[in-house]
Formats: sequence, structure tokens, C-alpha cells
Amino acid sequence: MGRGKILAICQSGGEFVTNNDGTMSYSGGEAHAIDVDSEMSLYDLKSEISSMFNINAELFSIKYFLPRNKRTLITISNDKDLRRMVNFNANSDTTDIYILKKAENRIIRSVVADSGMLTDANTTSLDTLDEAKRRRLCTDWNIMITGVGQVFSSPKAFRDALHKYAIANSFMYRFIKNDRSRVTAECTVEGCPWRIHASRSSAKQEFMIKKINDTHTCGKELSKESRRLASQRWVASIIKDKLRETPNYKPMDIANDLQREYGLSLNYSQAWRGKFIAKKELHNSHEEACNQLPWFCERIIETNPGSVATLQTSDDSRFRFFVAFHASLYGFEHGCRPLLFLDDLSLKANKQWKFLVATAVDGENDNYPVAFSVVDSETSENWHWFLVQLRSAFTVSRVITFVSSCQNGLEEELSKVFEDSFHCYSEQCLVENFMTEMENTWTLEVKDKMVDHLRRAIYACKVDEFNESIENIRIQSKELAEWVLAMKPESWSDAFIKGSRHGHYSSGATEKFNSWVSTRYEPSVLQIIDILRCKLMELMFSRHESSNTWTEALVPSANQKVQEEMIKARSLGVICSAGSVFEVSDESTNIVNTTTRECTCRRWQVTGLPCVHALAVLEQTNQCIYDYCSKYFSTGCYRLAYSLSINPIPDVGRPVCTNLFHAASTWPPRTRRLAGRPKEKPAEPRIVIKRAVHCSKCQGLGHNKQTCKAQI
Repeated sequence: MGRGKILAICQSGGEFVTNNDGTMSYSGGEAHAIDVDSEMSLYDLKSEISSMFNINAELFSIKYFLPRNKRTLITISNDKDLRRMVNFNANSDTTDIYILKKAENRIIRSVVADSGMLTDANTTSLDTLDEAKRRRLCTDWNIMITGVGQVFSSPKAFRDALHKYAIANSFMYRFIKNDRSRVTAECTVEGCPWRIHASRSSAKQEFMIKKINDTHTCGKELSKESRRLASQRWVASIIKDKLRETPNYKPMDIANDLQREYGLSLNYSQAWRGKFIAKKELHNSHEEACNQLPWFCERIIETNPGSVATLQTSDDSRFRFFVAFHASLYGFEHGCRPLLFLDDLSLKANKQWKFLVATAVDGENDNYPVAFSVVDSETSENWHWFLVQLRSAFTVSRVITFVSSCQNGLEEELSKVFEDSFHCYSEQCLVENFMTEMENTWTLEVKDKMVDHLRRAIYACKVDEFNESIENIRIQSKELAEWVLAMKPESWSDAFIKGSRHGHYSSGATEKFNSWVSTRYEPSVLQIIDILRCKLMELMFSRHESSNTWTEALVPSANQKVQEEMIKARSLGVICSAGSVFEVSDESTNIVNTTTRECTCRRWQVTGLPCVHALAVLEQTNQCIYDYCSKYFSTGCYRLAYSLSINPIPDVGRPVCTNLFHAASTWPPRTRRLAGRPKEKPAEPRIVIKRAVHCSKCQGLGHNKQTCKAQI
């Protein structure tokens, strides 16, 4: 099919059957073919299906399988889901979609154990869905062990089959031998002859059942001992799929469901531990995720041509991962000012890795993530590697101003990689260090005033403004003023820096990235990277759509600022000196040069927008104000920054790892589990209502009779 269009095979009236390997297949019913493109709405699709199968659109749902995944059905609930299905299956000849009624009596396929024949029976009015499900599961598990000669892929596969077989047949067992080459088990009841032995075949090295005595004399009653069969790992494997759909699955609900569906009695502790292991396997499979990073690099480059994705591994199981999407690189080079904030951050959701982030600023002064890297720690070596990758990703050469914290030692590394760049300290870092130097005896009011003086020194456009702020600090503390001067003002004050920050002094990358990644679970590195990719994809799309509604030449924030300054400019006096040079008078006299776009107040040069003096000149000379604003504040430049989109990666999390040696080298360092029950954020905010203390002596509130001071 063409790009953005698929041939969908709509199937209805059949049933799903779960195979031995956990995959599902669909049989029976009728099928029709229909063309589905990315422009079709869910309403149109449902309307066509309704007329095709003669059913009400309100009474059915549409589901499909992802490519190479026949275990989990994906529901189409809105137009966005429908477009995703088209994109995911763009390379397939046909795509199966299933029409399922929202309320129906399903046919349950059962197996007659003694005859071996398949029979189909409708659920009767006496059977509930839970009883039918338990009967079907027990029937399937009852044939997990068939007899001597049955072959398994590994000892683990045999133990899993034996576990399900014991649950289906309601008996307990214990291991006599249990290692990589042999497994022997017997019934736990004294005198019961049931016994099974499996070992590797000497010829083919297959794990095979060699002996079995399938006779029970114990009565096979689990009763309260059934909880011993429900191991933590087994409970986790059973509830994992439901936990993925329902993260707030409570331990008591788990215990009740296992009792109802499998006849097993679990206590709260077992259910909680099973849930903990399932959550860990779902959201913290670090080794598996790290094994997938080489594949993920290839998929990023394949689905987003022009992007840069680099993975570097070492012999000591460490790795460094760098990614910069083509849409972000293009937008930064053509639509954002040459300003980059470099931050190192630890996400609250997973503090095992450090993230090195390069963030730009768009015309609306919002964060514009350009590139990020995952490393094990923040070192000069890792920063150098990150900057080298960043330099190689750029296709346009221009002088960039970098802003970073004061402690990470980036200035030296930047001079090695970006020779012609400028380096500045961030306002946030400088203020935090400044506050640690204050005396503890100062009041909060004094501290706030000192911080205000420091900020004025940072924003000062002229040297005399900077000196005035330093003198105000010196009045309170000479030592603190000397400390400020020792922090190299040429690296943070607008009065001295050589680069241009356009009035932007700190990055909000830490808050932005932490707000994107949920702290409820501990995601793997692959999950974090893909979450960031999805958030970037949404950010690029939403800002592109919002900019299409703008009608002014400048972005809304810059346009508002210019209009506010224009009101002040109309009261200023303007005198033309010569050609493009003007003299503007307010409280002081400033010289404006419209050719070089300079004013002696230096705010035009610092911010990129005409200052109040320049606006007065432009107003009097009837010149277009927008022609004298930096192009990075124009609506056209903003739209250029978000003109490209980040493409989805449809099959993230389900690759096939083919290079085992390379995969093993990308495992993260092993971490020890802390003692005690892991802390977990509650599902909902808990409001604690405290009982008011009542005094029985004076009938007052807030104290009791022992502490009552009332006179009797």
C-alpha cells in the first residue's frame, strides 16, 4: 500500500484462542477488507464497519495487534489511536483488526481430557465468567505435563509447566533434585507415590521427562497450603499484564482475583511481593533495556533520517548514549538564537544515570531541547564526549553562547571543542552559591535584599549600574562583595560578557524533564529515552499548531513587550544628530544608532529588541519597528524552529537482540536493593484528619485536663 494507507481485514463473530506460547489467534466469524488511511477519522471507520456487519457503532470496540506481537490487543479509542495504527503497519501488506462487542456471551473452548476431542460449549446461566475462566485455565494447565518423552526448552520451562500442572491438579510438590541438568519432584503428602524426573538427553541435549508416576493417593486437596504454590515470581507473571493496564492494582484485589480465578489462597504479604516483582519487571528491567540500546540507535536513525544516535560501550559494563533528533537540530540552527544551556540532571524517577542536556530557547523564551546524553556520572571526560557529539551533529557553523553552572568545569572543555564560543554562568547557580556565602545571623529580609542586589548586577547593561549594585552589597558585607567580584563578572554580568544571552539567564531543563517522566515507577533507561522522545514529539507538534494561529510579525510575548515599551517611548524627546544617529532624552541622554542597532543604554544589544530610546526614534522617523527586532523573535523564525516533526518509533520495547556479545557489554552496573520495604508514592493524596483534643475540666479545645491551666 501507499504511504499513510493500509489494507485492513475487519474480522467479527469469531473468538480468540490462547496458544501454548502465550500468543493469541483468532478463528471463526466473517471478514471484510477496507482501505484505511491516516486522514480517516474513527467515526468514519466505525460507520463503515457498522454498515458492513450490520451492527450498532455504539456496541462494539476495535482492536488490533502490533507488528511481531500477538500477545496484547491494542484498543482504538480516538482518531490519534487510528493514525498510530496506520503508521505502525505502514510496511505491512494487510492488517487484521478485530470487531469485538462490548457485552457478549463468549464461546469457551474446552478440551475433554479422557477423549482428547475439542468441544465448543456456550456458558450456561449457572456458570459465571470467573468459573468459566478458571475451568478453561485448569483445562489448559492440566495438559502441561503429558508423560515420558515430553521435551522442554530448558529446566526453567519444565519447572514453570510443573507449577501450572500442580495448580490445575490441586496438589503440592517438593523438589528432590533441582539444578541445570536434572529436576526431580515428588508429592508432599507422606506415602503418595506421585513422582517425576526430567534431565538432559545425552544425545540431543534436550531437557526431557524420563520418569513419571502419575498416581495420587493423597486426595489432592490444596486448602490453605495453596499459598505455597503461589510464589512471588509466579504471582508476578500472572498479574503483569493486568498491572500494565491498571497500575493501581491493590494487593487485596490481587489476592481476591487469584482466589476466584485459580482457587489459590494468598495473604496480603504474598500479593504485595508479587506486585512489587511485577512492577520491577515492567518498569525496571535495566539489563533488558540496555541490551536494546544498540537496536534503539538504529531505529532512531531509520525512522528519523538526519538524526544522531551514538552508543559507546566499555569493557567495564559502562556505556554512554547520545541522541539528537533531526527536527530539533534543524529547528535550533534555523529558528533559535545561538544560545545553549548545558545542564546535568538526575531524574527523580531513576537516579541511576546522569543526563547531560543541551537546551536552547525559542522566540517565546520557552525551553527547546536540542540534544541529551545518558552517562553513569558527571565527569569532565563525559562532558567532553558529549560536546564532541554535539559539535558533530551541527551542520551550520555559527558562534554559540553556552550557559552552565559554576562547578561542572565546562569552560575548559568548551574551549577545546567549540573554540570560538562564549561561556557564561547561569543565574540560578550564581544565586545559590551567593546564598551559601551569607551569614546565618542575617534576617530573611536582609538576605532577600542582598539577592536582589546580585540580580541587578547580573542584569546590569552598563558598568556604572554594575558598580552601583556591588557597592550596595559592600555596605552590608565587604567579604561578600569581594566574593562576587572574584566570581569573574565577565562570565555572568551583561555589562561585561562577550556573548549574547538575549535576556535569558537560566534553564528550566531539570524541572521540564522531571515533569515529563513519572516518579511513580522506576523506568529503565530505554523507557526514559522513549518517554522523552514522545514528549518532544508532542511539544514540536503542539507549538507548531499554536503558531499557525498567530497573525503578528513578532511572537506574542515579544510583541506585547514592544507595545508596552512603545507607550513609554512616546513621552521621550528625540533629536537627530547626523543621518542614523539620534539623541534621546529622558532622565539621562542616550545616543541611538539605527544603522548599527545600538543604544548607549545597551539594552537593545543585550535583549535583541529595540529599547525604549530606539522605539522613540523609530516612532518619530516612521520606520517599521519589526525590521529592527532580532529575527529570532519573529513569527516566521518561530515557525521554522518547529517546522519539522519527530517521527514515532512503533515497536519500541520489542526488538530482537541478535548480538549477544555486544548486548552483554551494555549492562548497567549492578545495584544492591536497600533493606526494608521500598517506599512508594501513594496512588491518591491521603488526607489525615486529626481528632481535636478536648479538655473535660474546662470544656476547652487544644489541651486535656492534665495540662489545663484554668482555675476551678
